[in-house]
Amino acid sequence: MVAAGFWRDYAMDFGKDAASFAAFKRTAERPSARIEKRPSLRGKQGMYSLFGEAGQVLKRGHDLAGVLSPLERRLLKVVED
Repeated sequence: MVAAGFWRDYAMDFGKDAASFAAFKRTAERPSARIEKRPSLRGKQGMYSLFGEAGQVLKRGHDLAGVLSPLERRLLKVVED
């Protein structure tokens, strides 16, 4: 998404309980998307979570590809014949 021009910057944080990846449209604002991995939630709703710009949980799951699907839809472009 950085190479496609949707994001300008990103940050990674590796804490004791969780690892997170945040993507920014501009470096001076809140992240437009944040992906978090919490191994302690592995047996419950899934260890991967996708958070929106306001901090709301957009998607949770056990599989990272499924959690990232809302972000990948932005890369798809409609092509007419």
